[in-house]
Amino acid sequence: MTKNNIKMLSALLMLCFLTACSSVTMRPYGGEKITTKPTYQSSKDYYWWGLRNKYQINTTEICQGRRVMQMQSVSTLSDWIFQTLTIGIYFPRTAKVWCEERP
Repeated sequence: MTKNNIKMLSALLMLCFLTACSSVTMRPYGGEKITTKPTYQSSKDYYWWGLRNKYQINTTEICQGRRVMQMQSVSTLSDWIFQTLTIGIYFPRTAKVWCEERP
């Protein structure tokens, strides 16, 4: 491979890494995706590409009797930076919960 090909391949790989995002969204009652600020947001620490550690989030406690309208697990920019710098050894994810609005 020539030096230019290596540079081009490196740039292409970096572009792929920079544009990658990951999220899982659950809406138990359906409807449109909620884009307002979540009721709860917390970063959770995982290790070895997400294979180590398990977390439970008590939505009953967070929403205090209100319905859970949306739950989401996302990889934020800061999460992605840590994942990349540690080559997946440290793998944080951010958990978000939206509760039903009070009347």
